[in-house]
Amino acid sequence: MALIDLANPTRFLSLARPTLPWLAGLTAAVFAVGLVLTHGAPDDYQQGATVKIMFIHVPSAWLGMFGWTLMSAAALGTLVWRHPLADVAAKAAAPIGAAFTFLCLVTGSLWGRPMWGTYWVWDARLTSVLLLFLMYLGVIALWRTVEDPSRAARAAAILTLVGAINLPIIKWSVDWWNTLHQPASVVKLGGPAIHPTILLPLMVMALAFTLLFLTLHLAAMRNEILRRRVRTLMLMQAQAAPGSGS
Repeated sequence: MALIDLANPTRFLSLARPTLPWLAGLTAAVFAVGLVLTHGAPDDYQQGATVKIMFIHVPSAWLGMFGWTLMSAAALGTLVWRHPLADVAAKAAAPIGAAFTFLCLVTGSLWGRPMWGTYWVWDARLTSVLLLFLMYLGVIALWRTVEDPSRAARAAAILTLVGAINLPIIKWSVDWWNTLHQPASVVKLGGPAIHPTILLPLMVMALAFTLLFLTLHLAAMRNEILRRRVRTLMLMQAQAAPGSGS
């Protein structure tokens, strides 16, 4: 099956139906391995057991940004290529990305309290991630406010592409400004600055969270396609009902 064939909602559904159970099972298996590795990871010599918040916080931060990147690619598909499933992918990704961004903010606050002595500081990294969360809420509200799916898709696509400017700000905020947030320690020139006993569980948990994102996104896309089909059938029935014509 060529990739372009997935533009057909029916073919997409036929692929998603058998894929979802396997993907969910793989997600559960990787999470099980990740939790075992996390439990066996040593405490940090400065942060103690608090460092293990990293295994949730860091993947959540990555996936919050990944969700908006996915939505930006889908926005181009909507505005430029008119891909039939692009707006479905964007609409399905928004609540999932918002949830991971919110989890990033909550775990970051819990991690920051013992490290910084406060749950929140208005530094560049934290503020830009909070802005990302608010933009997610704005896109979700836009989808719910505009009743026509095609108009909502175009408006949400424009807002998404404008909001994509925030992604490089989040990424490089710790390099551009003097912030309390630590600089990159995993993806950096010269290799990771984290000990392998911490890095391995982190990578496994990142994979598990990524698989969870993909599982939820695939299920949400399937549900959105079915929801639109039901809406179309209801409109057709309403138009065909006696007394609905001229």
